[in-house]
Amino acid sequence: MMWWIAAGWPLLLVAVLMASGLLPRDAAERLRDRGSRFGWVAVVPAGILCATAGSETVTVPWMLFGTSVALDAIARPLLAMAVVLYGLALAFIPRSGTERPALLSGLVMVCFVANAGVFAAADLITFYLCFTVMSFAGYGLVVHSGSRPARRAGRIYLVMTVLGEGAVLSAMVLIARAGGLRLGESAAAVAGSPDRDLIIGLLLLGFGVKAGTVPLHVWLPLAHPAAPTPASAVLSGAMIKAGLVGWLRFLPFGESEIGWGTAFMALALLGGFLAVPAGLLQDDPKVVLAYSSISQMGFLAVLIGVALAVPEAAGACTIAAVVYAVHHGLAKGVLFLGVQMWDVERWRRWPVAVLMAVAGLSIIGAPLTGGYVAKYGAKEAVGAAMFPATGGASLAEVLPWVGLGSTLLLARFAVVMWRRDRAPSPTPITRDIAWAIVAVAPVGAVGWLASSHEPLSTTPDWFDPGTWVAQSWPLLVGLVLAVGAARIARGPRWKDSRIAHPHGDIVPPGDVVTLEERLVSRAGVGLRAALHRLEGLATDIRARLTPPVSLVAAVARAQRSFSAWEVSGTVLLVLIAAALGWAAVNGGGA
Repeated sequence: MMWWIAAGWPLLLVAVLMASGLLPRDAAERLRDRGSRFGWVAVVPAGILCATAGSETVTVPWMLFGTSVALDAIARPLLAMAVVLYGLALAFIPRSGTERPALLSGLVMVCFVANAGVFAAADLITFYLCFTVMSFAGYGLVVHSGSRPARRAGRIYLVMTVLGEGAVLSAMVLIARAGGLRLGESAAAVAGSPDRDLIIGLLLLGFGVKAGTVPLHVWLPLAHPAAPTPASAVLSGAMIKAGLVGWLRFLPFGESEIGWGTAFMALALLGGFLAVPAGLLQDDPKVVLAYSSISQMGFLAVLIGVALAVPEAAGACTIAAVVYAVHHGLAKGVLFLGVQMWDVERWRRWPVAVLMAVAGLSIIGAPLTGGYVAKYGAKEAVGAAMFPATGGASLAEVLPWVGLGSTLLLARFAVVMWRRDRAPSPTPITRDIAWAIVAVAPVGAVGWLASSHEPLSTTPDWFDPGTWVAQSWPLLVGLVLAVGAARIARGPRWKDSRIAHPHGDIVPPGDVVTLEERLVSRAGVGLRAALHRLEGLATDIRARLTPPVSLVAAVARAQRSFSAWEVSGTVLLVLIAAALGWAAVNGGGA
């Protein structure tokens, strides 16, 4: 029963908001206002379910092909993270300054139900249905403002979503044919399928779009500045984790060493590092955070690559990925919502800055934060796994450099936020307290999650000097580099430099797709010019080949003659007689 309430309650609230259009205008406005103000109650039943439900699989035989859901070691922590993040985002919508807050609340509720379904699904059909609904409902979040940049971001988001959906659907069909209708059996079915490599490639591609991995990331830096801030929080914090869950559910970890693992590992690291310079050249705080998410998802994708390439590390990498996803989802949600929190009464500015700094330090992996536990667990999970391109260095030595990139990106985010114009306005104190709790509370939650799941049952010593140094050097080096860059940028030689003082125009948001758009535009201009020349050439050739007027007139007269029935009938009789004569001669010879 609780499953029905958890899924049905948000959808019922969406239906009520939709039905408000049938009421008189004043009554409809009151209903929509209350619906958006108390939209956060939509996630309460799911939170209760997450805390009280067992791990058994619940099946509804009459729905679809037998809908089944369960809260296992992957689903429960991610669903809990989604409940917190979506609830907080819904609480922020009424004061977000967006038009039509009731519509935005309804879209976020639909995304929540579908997102939760992706995490909890126990069969292939339910998973794919929820994944598709979430992906296309997300389009509404991106284009909600209706502005020109939002429509452009929506087009690119839709193109990338259709590309990913096509790859995922193709993989789902092949997995179903191999007998993997239940998610517990899907990985083994993929491993035993004759199309194993094709399925793995499709899964990496399809879910890579949603996870924002390079080079499939182009929708993220465009969608975040276009979408309202609460929508950006759930897009970056929870919805992109659907791609991670897809990998964890369907890829054949631990079955055998798979060549895809090393290649995916290399691509993930490349994306994790390339997102840093692109983000440093931005001047919009939400775009900087988007590139930070791309870098962090590259970190997560490395764990997926190791699980594919090193079968014995698959179990630890799976749990480490879940722990890291929970930490990143909450911390990144706090930062995105912090962009809106920054526009508060002046006396609250410093507390907001401190709490945002806590969330940022957590993403970097500084000691005494949730990221400290999550990154330690990731390094322990990869163990002695080697990456060939590093000249024999272990991944555990390479991954901290991603933390250095995160430090630089978040330093840039802090600079951009500090320069941001503020429009102070009163906000509900209960909402502010909830945001503050989410900024600091995940430390204990992430630590408990990491220590309670085998084989990732060790957590860092909170006060061990060696561990502190190992986890802190990316932060310290990054801060030194950031301060040095700031001092250089203030010098007379760099006063007018576009690199020292970027405005987001050197590498526009969306980077690769922007270049592709320019190339396509130039190609279109060239193609139109070529077609125009071909049309002129064809006209010239037609003029040269046109027969004389007398010949044209003769042909026309012949056509008119043959069109008369007397002439055409005579010709037909002559042809029939000739055919009969030919047949008689040849028949007599036989």
